[in-house]
Amino acid sequence: MRRRSPLDRLLRSLLAITAVLGIGVPALSFANGTLKPHEGCAVVLVVDGDTVRLLCPGEGMVTARLTGFDTPEIFSPGCAGELARGLAATAWLTLSLWSAGRIAETGEGRDRYGRRLTRLALDGRDTAGTIVAAGHARPYAGGRREGWCA
Repeated sequence: MRRRSPLDRLLRSLLAITAVLGIGVPALSFANGTLKPHEGCAVVLVVDGDTVRLLCPGEGMVTARLTGFDTPEIFSPGCAGELARGLAATAWLTLSLWSAGRIAETGEGRDRYGRRLTRLALDGRDTAGTIVAAGHARPYAGGRREGWCA
């Protein structure tokens, strides 16, 4: 097993604390205060594993639901296990955004809550496929979602 650096452990702890407090994780498409190369809207905040805040030209700040997958809830979890898995999915998405060299966002309409539906590609790889392959999400194409508590 790979040993994590003190900085990595600190970042993961901060992610967990901000998620539990409902703060979100800021400045994800910004590296050292500079906007990373992106296409479409820029990701500026991870709300949870499948929801982000975007800065969109002509629209300003919008909340977006990432499509193609579903992650466990962190704001209204059904059990402690769901919360833990939701925090892990949020940390995974955050770290993936931080480490991406290029972020591409494509809007796909709106959901029933008025959120922008969007797909993200990090360095040319679809986020939905990679987060599902990493074990932090399930494929999701709409309709009723399964629970995360056994």
